[in-house]
Amino acid sequence: MDAWFGIDIGGTSVKTALVDSQGTILVQQSFDTGDNRGENFIAVRIAQVLSELKDKLTKNGQDNLEVRGAGVGIPGFLDLDTGMVAEAVNLGWVNVPFQRMLEDQIGIPVSMENDANLAALGEAFAGAGAGHRVVLCATVGTGIGGGIVVDGVLHRGVNGMAGEIGHLVVQREGGVPCNCGHNGCLETLASATAIVRTAREQQAKGKLPQDTPIIEAKDVFDLADSGHATARQVIADAAEWLGYGLSLAAITLNPDVIVIGGGVSKANERFLVPMQRAFERYSLSRVSEVAHVRAATLSNDAGVIGAARLAQQQALA
Repeated sequence: MDAWFGIDIGGTSVKTALVDSQGTILVQQSFDTGDNRGENFIAVRIAQVLSELKDKLTKNGQDNLEVRGAGVGIPGFLDLDTGMVAEAVNLGWVNVPFQRMLEDQIGIPVSMENDANLAALGEAFAGAGAGHRVVLCATVGTGIGGGIVVDGVLHRGVNGMAGEIGHLVVQREGGVPCNCGHNGCLETLASATAIVRTAREQQAKGKLPQDTPIIEAKDVFDLADSGHATARQVIADAAEWLGYGLSLAAITLNPDVIVIGGGVSKANERFLVPMQRAFERYSLSRVSEVAHVRAATLSNDAGVIGAARLAQQQALA
């Protein structure tokens, strides 16, 4: 039986799984990196985990497994031609030849890709986008990550930057500075971080309870559910901006499904419904008529399933 090793590297933890050819996770395991985010430590630990995952399957009577390749998702800018991680800020990596390093450790071919792209590929293969031709994914979290999958294959663009919808400049004047260097990017207005920042601003003005800590977006949604009109407006404004940004991307791509991931995807009535109304208002009708908006279904498994799928595709190419 063929299996594929999916790896999703984050700023504080690494998720791994062995996945079959249909996108089903056979066994999985995560480990924390803590303060040790060095490339050598992570490559060696991933190799150890692969051995541990194989042992788990053997103990369960699945000893006829052949791991044919691995895929790894990394949060940063990658040079896919050379297998270099050009820069991964959250990991502190600059010009790291991680693809070769990992291949040396695990002894099987490794394919590398941006983590947001692999989450999109996972959803397109085995999640909310399965069976659709043109899949646009948006993951709403600290920032807004995006990915595009066309006929089952990632659309990367010329140098891997396709799908960076979080950096669409949607507020041309007076926008909040973004980490990318521009002002008024979509993620400064519609991400979970933006929701928290805006809510805190309103709290400082006395429009939200002073005794309620606002640490994460869920705190704002809780205030909205408790009946606070200002919290509801903060969420509605973020949903409006996201719908507008997605309309720009959809008019360009003409997708048949838009998959929304991240914690806000669970807030259907509060966030997804108004977001879809805004999307339909700003988009061309012939575009919005065929673009079904759906919440992601794979949750934290999207990255490892997408990574495994990438490895499978590379092996069959």
